Amino acid sequence: MPLLPLASRPPRPRHTAAAHRAPQKTPPCCVSLKQAPSFASLAVAASAAAERAAAPLLAAALLLASASPASPVATPPAFAQSEGAALFRKACIGCHDMGGNILQPGATLFLKDLQRNGVATEEELYNITYYGKGRMPGFGEKCTPRGQCTFGPRLAEDDIKILAAFVKSQAENGWPKIAGDGD
Repeated sequence: MPLLPLASRPPRPRHTAAAHRAPQKTPPCCVSLKQAPSFASLAVAASAAAERAAAPLLAAALLLASASPASPVATPPAFAQSEGAALFRKACIGCHDMGGNILQPGATLFLKDLQRNGVATEEELYNITYYGKGRMPGFGEKCTPRGQCTFGPRLAEDDIKILAAFVKSQAENGWPKIAGDGD
């Protein structure tokens, strides 16, 4: 085998014991104070994380603060659907499964019946859910008279607002299947 001139030969690798060892990492328990992050750098990182988290919280607070207590809160559609569906399953589905009415067939939650019975707006749905009417019990925390109100758990005002928006949306869409229903 012919030998190449020295200038054209690749350099020989140096084999030392240190070259074959993997770099050693110091376990966290043995880090010296010089290697540990400073309190100031940790505070800056915590402050940056708080700023990133604050924007969505501030937006939600502004949304809630801008709503008047007498009118239904404008909630994002996806949230209103999921939260509203959960509230509907909790308080309403026993009588109003799939928008119907097992006690009074003419008082369903379908749009034509809601309009005929004068409860087609979110505000009217809120009022009937809060105070009740006829066979429909009220679910509001301050519902009176006692005989008109549910004997079960009461709902907070905000929950009733979300529920009213959910029922209105479902009625306008012909009561499509609620996400999470087993059927």
